[in-house]
Amino acid sequence: MVKRQIPQPAELLELMKFKKIDLDPKRRRLASALTIEDLRSIAKRRTPAAAFDYTDGAAEGEISMARSIEAFEDIEFHPSILHDVSQVDTTTQILGASSAQPFGIAPTGFTRLMQTEGEVAGAGAAGAAGIPFTLSTLGTTSIEHVRDANPLGRNWFQLYVMKERETSYALVERAAKAGYDTLFFTVDAPVAGARLRDTRNGFSIPPQLTPSTVLNAIPRPWWWWDFLTTAKLEFASLTETGGTVGELLDSAMDPTIDFEDLAEIRAMWPGKFAVKGVQTVEDAKKLADLGVDAIALSNHGGRQLDRAPVPFQLLPEVAREVGQDVELIVDTGIRNGADIVAAIALGADFTLIGRAYLYGLMAGGQDGVDRAIEILSEQVERTMKLLQVPTLKDLTPEHVTQLSRFTSLHQEGPAHRS
Repeated sequence: MVKRQIPQPAELLELMKFKKIDLDPKRRRLASALTIEDLRSIAKRRTPAAAFDYTDGAAEGEISMARSIEAFEDIEFHPSILHDVSQVDTTTQILGASSAQPFGIAPTGFTRLMQTEGEVAGAGAAGAAGIPFTLSTLGTTSIEHVRDANPLGRNWFQLYVMKERETSYALVERAAKAGYDTLFFTVDAPVAGARLRDTRNGFSIPPQLTPSTVLNAIPRPWWWWDFLTTAKLEFASLTETGGTVGELLDSAMDPTIDFEDLAEIRAMWPGKFAVKGVQTVEDAKKLADLGVDAIALSNHGGRQLDRAPVPFQLLPEVAREVGQDVELIVDTGIRNGADIVAAIALGADFTLIGRAYLYGLMAGGQDGVDRAIEILSEQVERTMKLLQVPTLKDLTPEHVTQLSRFTSLHQEGPAHRS
């Protein structure tokens, strides 16, 4: 029989120690977010459907995006044992300088649409964390204002080559003058992908007030207050401002760009030069032969060609072919620091996060971006400790197995009939 006794008041008081309540609602909701998915849930509650879906969605059936996320979920780690990991080093060298973490912030368009602090919040948070920030050609904050928000940090610029070449050339010159150290020449957007969520939402830049958007705004007055009481939402680097996203992209992008354009832009740029949007081994080899500084394996977050290759699955073969000749960067589908560790193990030199940081932005402005970076950084460090690798250089392909829900069928072409 278990002996029972009447609880003593002093013992009860020890158990009744309540956690101090934080009266700041933003700090409270961000502290409750333990994962990027938690930040996504907060962002969805706080952001109008059209703006959230623009961020969260992808092209057509959103198959590329789903597969890219699944590819990171479908890995198996193989930890080492009996290594001292009381301290782990997450710093890395990328494109000629240091980063405190093996990830940086990817270029995202229309960022002030998600939350009014936009690129300034992303750049400020990146600078505070010691990681790079990448500004998009379609950004809603100017090249110079991003530099001012991150004056001592690393700023990168992502370039679309447009039909009006002089516009692209002027952006290259401005970014160089503002001290950006790397140019990302983007090659996967000759035309806009079919982003069906945006079409169904009637989404445009700037957002238009319709009966449905007004109804959707009722439970989210803070977003509309920010939108209506801050500077007009428009491109900081382009003159086109009105229309659907697809119309704006198609009016600006040039489907005729080729390797001559790459060479011309590269000759103009004084810093490091990366090519973003590479999706085949052969193209990676061609670019390595041309001597670019880095290749970013990317399917544009699944927002361009649906059913495009999954960058993380493409990584091992590209690393084997050109990993000794050019730095490799991977994006698309990253939702956890473990994803980042897996990419480094399989040959990536660096990774970029897009939606993961935008969920934080929508959840709480720069504080939300800080929280997203903090979550991923903690996950990177914890995963390294559990794998028992003290530095990123200690990660090898032996630490990761890529599992697959799909098998690629390499079939011979049809036989010729005599």
